[in-house]
Amino acid sequence: MLTRFLATAGALALTTGLALAQTTAPTAPTAPTAPGTAPMATTAAPDATKDMKEWQAVKLAKISLADAIATAEKKDGNGRAIDADFEKADSKNPMHWSIKVVYPDGKLVEHGINAETGALYKSENQPIERYFTRLKVADFNNAKVSLKDALAIAEKQAGGGKAYEAEVEREGSAVAYEIKVALADKEQEVKVGPDGQIMKD
Repeated sequence: MLTRFLATAGALALTTGLALAQTTAPTAPTAPTAPGTAPMATTAAPDATKDMKEWQAVKLAKISLADAIATAEKKDGNGRAIDADFEKADSKNPMHWSIKVVYPDGKLVEHGINAETGALYKSENQPIERYFTRLKVADFNNAKVSLKDALAIAEKQAGGGKAYEAEVEREGSAVAYEIKVALADKEQEVKVGPDGQIMKD
């Protein structure tokens, strides 16, 4: 009788031990969290371009600079893009193109174009004197070569690649463009004159 009782008790203890071991099996470690906060999701960092240079990050943009300029110039009509920059995402803005557009009445507006969706998400009036001390509205309006045309010329000169930054300057009595093009392993600067010709430094 005692032998049967001990055997039954031993079997019960073994079964309970196995069940307990199954319910307390170690799980994969989770990221530590601050008290009172939900566990962190294991998703990629919000800005994967943080450690990239602009000419590297711009390759991730789905919207080209030329398309962004077209969107910015359509806003309010009759505008002419004169300056463009690629901006990486930060805590307030998505990855975007910053396009400055001048209007016949002398107004300068900076438009933000989402580089992933192409949506215009902000527009801010800017004092033209802050950016262009020697250039006047008439200089931009009379330019024979537009910024979009200059981009295409610069990309061709660089042997392909993606234009991601453009600045305008005065060249004699006309305007010229300094354009940066992102290539496979470097960036290249190309200067396009008012006649559409490549200028040498």
